[in-house]
Amino acid sequence: MTEPFGARLRRAMDTRGPLCVGIDPHASLLQAWGLADDVAGLERFTRTTVEALADRVAVLKPQSAFFERFGSRGIAVLEKAVEEARAAGALVLMDAKRGDIGSTMAAYAATYLDKDSPLFSDAVTVSPYLGFGSLRPALDAAAVSGAGVFVLALTSNPEGAEVQRATAADGRPLAALMLGHMAGENAGAEPLGSVGAVVGATLGDAGVDLDINGPLLAPGIGAQGATPADLPGVFGSAVRNVVPSVSRGVLRHGPDVGALRDSADRFADEVRSALADY
Repeated sequence: MTEPFGARLRRAMDTRGPLCVGIDPHASLLQAWGLADDVAGLERFTRTTVEALADRVAVLKPQSAFFERFGSRGIAVLEKAVEEARAAGALVLMDAKRGDIGSTMAAYAATYLDKDSPLFSDAVTVSPYLGFGSLRPALDAAAVSGAGVFVLALTSNPEGAEVQRATAADGRPLAALMLGHMAGENAGAEPLGSVGAVVGATLGDAGVDLDINGPLLAPGIGAQGATPADLPGVFGSAVRNVVPSVSRGVLRHGPDVGALRDSADRFADEVRSALADY
């Protein structure tokens, strides 16, 4: 049987630390690395990041959009990065934020969650705001392949609140309704469910129950202003299941492989220190 993503993630977090590092080849970062904003620069940036980090961090999170902008050649770079990162032991979380209905959602699920796909990843980010039930093709595909799904709940961008904090029909904030669905998907899973939530580390008190028995991806560490020390205040009793995510805070130290590794190690140590009492 295929080992569920939640179990694989728990083991990776316990052995490598819980840090997730994004692979976000912004044009500005390519320039800062002395690379051209073209496919060759994209490939050099991505290969260097994977080489530096895939053997030490729990999760690598490529942002699909920065590869898609180069068309099929950019997607080819992404496919290779996924393959090489997984071969080095990192779990790959594809940051694609897909969301649709019916056969279209099923096609997105086949792209990222079918083991025969060249873009098969350990997990993918999805948006539930066409209704949580619209995610069923992705949830089912992930269960078959042993992959995970991270569902947007309370994101770090300020615009998100107008939707995520809106009142649902039952009187709860919409994000709380979605988190309740996630908890239902994870009921009874051990040691950790495979349906995660995306909850910004910049939120302060989240104001909702985050104990979904699943992982909590926490973007916003580093360049967006949050620090590992902020995590207990945001996530409370669920903090042990947090996967803090940093991108520019690490990537700005490239293209030197040693500097990238040192930066990731520092963030990992800060996270361990912040969570030592949990």
